[in-house]
This record gives sequence, C-alpha cells and structure tokens, in this order.
Amino acid sequence: MAKQKKIFVLDTSVILYNHNSIHSFEDNDVAIPITVLEELDDFKKGNDSKNFEAREFIRIMDALSEKGTLQNWQKLDGPRLGKFKVVMNTSLAAGMDAQKIYGSSKPDHHILNVAVSLQLEFPARPVIMVTKDINLRIKAKALGIAAEDFETGKIKNIDELYTGKAVLENVSNEIIDKMYKIGHCSYEDLHIEKPWPHQYFILKSGRNSILAYYNPIENRIEHIDKQPVHRIIPRNAEQVFAAHALLNPEVKLVTISGVAGTGKTLLALAAALEQRREFKQVYLARPIVPLSNKDIGFLPGDALEKVRPYMEPLFDNLKFIKNQFGERDKEYQNINAAIENEKLVIAPLAFIRGRSLSNIFFIVDEAQNLTPHEVKTIITRAGEGTKIVFTGDIFQIDTPYLDSQSNGLSYLIHKIHAHPIYAHIRLEKGERSELANLANDLL
Repeated sequence: MAKQKKIFVLDTSVILYNHNSIHSFEDNDVAIPITVLEELDDFKKGNDSKNFEAREFIRIMDALSEKGTLQNWQKLDGPRLGKFKVVMNTSLAAGMDAQKIYGSSKPDHHILNVAVSLQLEFPARPVIMVTKDINLRIKAKALGIAAEDFETGKIKNIDELYTGKAVLENVSNEIIDKMYKIGHCSYEDLHIEKPWPHQYFILKSGRNSILAYYNPIENRIEHIDKQPVHRIIPRNAEQVFAAHALLNPEVKLVTISGVAGTGKTLLALAAALEQRREFKQVYLARPIVPLSNKDIGFLPGDALEKVRPYMEPLFDNLKFIKNQFGERDKEYQNINAAIENEKLVIAPLAFIRGRSLSNIFFIVDEAQNLTPHEVKTIITRAGEGTKIVFTGDIFQIDTPYLDSQSNGLSYLIHKIHAHPIYAHIRLEKGERSELANLANDLL
C-alpha cells in the first residue's frame, strides 16, 4: 500500500526565517493560508532580513501563479517535490466547537483553521502545522493538530557542537620538549586522528602544558605563544587561541562563541586594529533587535540617533582598547583618526548590507541573532582580501523564532568547521569581572 503523502501548513514565521522553505518538504504537499500572504504584505517593505525574505517569497509565489490558479494544487518546481496551494478558507470550521474559544480576528487562528479544514477535507492524510512560533504549536496541538518546528538548517545535537579545541592529557614529556625545542610535532606523535583545520590543543604532561594548533598547510601540530593584541593580553588558553585565529592571515573566516564577558568582541576589535594597515577598512556591525518587540521608529531622532543605543556596546569595547594607551600616544590618536576618516566603521548590519566587502576586516557581533540565510548572504559578499569574524553567544537569542539550534552562528560552526580557511573557538571563562562571572555561573 502506497504511503499517504503529508500536507504541511506553513506559518508566516517559517517563511520569514527562510523564503525557500516551501521547497523543503520532499514529495509532500504544502498549503499556504491566504492569511500568511496578507501578513507577508506587511513585511515586504524595509531593509531588514525579514523584509527580504517576504519579498523573495512573494516573487516565488508570483512565478508559480503563472502555471494557473493558486487555489488548485500546483506542482512545485524541482525534482521529487510535491504540490502546493493557497487555502482561502479561514472561517471557523463547521463542527469544531473547540475553536470557539479562540477569537476569530487573530491571524494565527485563521491559520489554525486552515489546518482544521484540511484535516476535514483529507481525513486519511496527515496534516501538520509547521511554525517557529512555540505558542502557535501549543495551540495547534490543543486542537488535535500535529505541529512541529521548521527543521531545515537546525542543529540536532547542540551539546556536540564543535568547540574548536581539545585537551590531551598524559602527553609524553618527550613530545612537550620537542614542541618547545623545534616548535612542532606530527599529530601521529600524539596518537590522534587527523585534526580539523586550525583546531587548537592544550597538551598536558603532569603539571606541564603547552598550547598548540593544527596547521593544515604544513600538516603538523605547532606550538603557539601568548601574545598581546593591541595591548589586550589574553587571560586564558581559549583567548590565546582566539587571538591566534584572528591574527592568522591564512584564516579568512573566524567564529568566536561564548557567554557575556568572555572577551569575544574585545579580542576581535583589538585584532582588527592590530591589522588595520593590511585592510582598506574595518567594519564592526551588529544586527538590531528592538527591545520589548518595539520597532526602533519609536525612538527619537534621525536614523543614526535611533540606532546609537544599540551600538553602544561596540563603542564601549573601542573605548576600553583606546584606554590602554595615553591620550597623547600615537595609537590613541590613530584610532580617533580611523573613525573620523571612516577607516573604522561601527554601524548596524542593515546599514552595511549591499556594500562591497573587498579588502575589509569585517566583524559581525551578536551573530546568534542572524538566520542561516543571513549568515550565508554576508559571507557570499566577501571579496578578495576580506576577513570575516562572527562573534556571539548561541544560548542568548534575542530574535523571535530563533534558538540555539537554528540560529545562523550555530549553523555556520556546524557546517563549515572542516574547511582549511576557517577557525573557531568557544570561549568558556568570563574575564569581565568577578561579579559578572558570578551572574553567569549562578543566576
């Protein structure tokens, strides 16, 4: 007996996460409630990623509409894909007394009703609501509708996400001595499998230890020393590793993850300033996530004044680096001059979107608030001579419909850690203050 194809009902949140999501359900069928198209109409204007996703999906719908009316099941473009249709019926389904507890004016309830209507129309086929809105999934299940998150691009085992480092215990004293004397050894000497490119190691022999990394070009484990970065001195092994990756010219893409206070942004900015003569510009950007679900339009002032509060953490890191020098020091004055001459630009990510990224040291802060598609878009804009650094805490998500498993930073770390021009390190120890560490550990 042939297996019944499923019918997936897509919520607006899924499309705003990935405009190409309609093509992610193999040979099953996809239903788009008309309410979703109405909501997308409200998102199509603007420069944010959700506006881009809305516009791209509308273009997909426009192209598909040329095949015929969207109220009938139409074949999706692509091999082994199913059909789709736009469902117009959003009124209360006959006989569904449970739905009367919901207000009929809410768009979410219209979308739920589409799933109910399809269940009644196709009783032999599984109907599944797909949404990144947890509350909508709960409502759907309360009505007896199967509901799930959009899984494409989601990391299954987040606890096993690549950390960028390994600790090797009981390394022989001979190997430690060899590392100190000639600066390198083979990974076979350590009795390990071939490491990932630019993977970092803490080699221990009793009380002795040494820091090292795998050089994929020379195919060997090499000793690395602690070195200050624009007078910022790494305070732990992971910070030494991060500084090494940031300063390594062979590494074109770096990700640094860790909780607040571990030094992610500070080290990235210090490394950019250390190497600013090797790049045309230094960009330090972050996505704007409005607080309390309010748009930044409610803030007073022009566009620059509205976004200034969101950029303050970046300016705080810059001030900290400047304060490592005296006001009369050349480096202090050079930093001020770089800002005035726009050699160093601190701006919202939306302000930089669309610009050419050639010969630029580009830092993207709070990257956990980006979708996988946004991260991909940023990287694909990199031209010759550009180095891109993503920093963030994958467990501190401020954007609706993203979590530790589906955000762009986690996705990037999971997908690209085997590439020879990439390096990652997870910072684990907070160095901001004893008080900050207390909050991270106990609260």
